This record gives sequence, C-alpha cells and structure tokens, in this order.
Amino acid sequence: MQLGLAGKVVLVTGAGTTIGRATALAFADEGAHVAVGYHTNLKAAEETAAEAGRRGATAITWRLDLGDPGSLHAAVDQVRDRLGPVSVLVNNAVRWPDWPEPGELFETAPPERFTASVTANLVGPYLLARAAVADMREQGWGRVVHVSTGLVEDGFPGNVSYVAAKAGLHGLNRVMSRELAAAGILTNIVMPGFTPGDRPMPQELLDKAAAAAATGRVTHPGDVARMIVFLCSAANTNTTGEAIRTDGHFLSPG
Repeated sequence: MQLGLAGKVVLVTGAGTTIGRATALAFADEGAHVAVGYHTNLKAAEETAAEAGRRGATAITWRLDLGDPGSLHAAVDQVRDRLGPVSVLVNNAVRWPDWPEPGELFETAPPERFTASVTANLVGPYLLARAAVADMREQGWGRVVHVSTGLVEDGFPGNVSYVAAKAGLHGLNRVMSRELAAAGILTNIVMPGFTPGDRPMPQELLDKAAAAAATGRVTHPGDVARMIVFLCSAANTNTTGEAIRTDGHFLSPG
C-alpha cells in the first residue's frame, strides 16, 4: 500500500515517549519529515528525533505548551521555518489529571482542575489545529488526528476533568470534518486503550488491564501508531469525522 507520506511535514505532539514516540517513528519509516513535539522532556524528544534520523528521516524537536495558548502559533511557525509547510498534525500530547481523592465526585472535584484540563486537553489542541490547518488549505491536502480515550464513551469515576476535556475533542473533530473536507483535509480521532508507558508497572495492574480487553492484552504503542499513520496518509481517501477505538474492545475496569 502506497501511503504517500514521503516528504510530508508531520507534527506530532507529546512525541518523546510511548504512543507519540511510536507514531513519530512510524511516520519516519514512511519518509516523512517529523517535528517531535515536547513540553518538558527534551531528552526524550531528542532521542526520538535521533532515532527518526537513523531511519533516514529529517527530524527536529519543537517545544510547545498546550496550557499556554499564546505559544502555539509561534511553535507552528518555527516548524514551518525549519521543515516547510505542515501537511499532518497529530494532537497526541495530554495533560494527565491529578489523582482524585478517595470518594471524590464530579461535584466535589476542584473546579480549577477542570479548567486546567480543558485548557490543555481541548483548547490547546483546538488552537494548534487552527495554526496548522492554514498550510493544509494552501496545499489542498492535509490530515489531522486527535488522540482521545475510550473513557469518553465508557466514563470513569473520579476523572471528570480529563474525560470531559477529551469529549470536547469529539465535537471539535466532527465540526472540523464538515468544514475541512472540501479543502482536501480529513480529520479523525483515535482512542487507545490501556497503553503502558516507559516506566515499569505492577504485573497485577497489567493483568487486570489485559483481562478487560477482548483481545486479552494491553494496547501497544505500535497498535495506535499504525492506525494514526494510515488515517494521516494518502491511502485514506474518504474516512473523516470518525472516532476509532484501537483498544482491543477494552472495557474500563471499575
């Protein structure tokens, strides 16, 4: 299958580790120019960019803060100056919520936590998409993927700030798909399941998560990356406005 990504400029946020790293490297394997986005972990971003370079891709790191809307246009401008017009945006970066207090409910959770989560996990990706889409319109071609979570459909007690912010991405995605398709820009959502990070996790937790999936295993970063790359490729010619789960039919354990 010809994915048509060679030479395309791809922005991946949160690309230093886990899903973001796997996605950036998958684009590198397709010959894309990759901008490895990070917030605080420059070392991890540099390692991802270096590995992309070893795979023959042109890769740079770029810093952004989804909680600081004023920085986002500048970040995209910097990538454009260094690599060229943007063709693909993967909104993968996330601000994880603080762990809730025992027995915490949506009406007892601190309102400032909700506001901070919406700013970073919804307003930030929205503004970043606004900044990147201008290049796509000029080219008459573009792809956007927002990384969300199956918790938007399942719900999860104690995580109202995170789930509500991610749910907002789904509404954004639907509107974007209707407004951008005529310009050759397709936009979708991918919902990973439980995906272990780079740090070791207790085996008991991994076993519980695996048992909650129909496939009997946890989600690997590569599972998600492959779906993202397809949706962002020229091989995807008509899928837009969709929210696709890549979680092995995971049902969040209560």
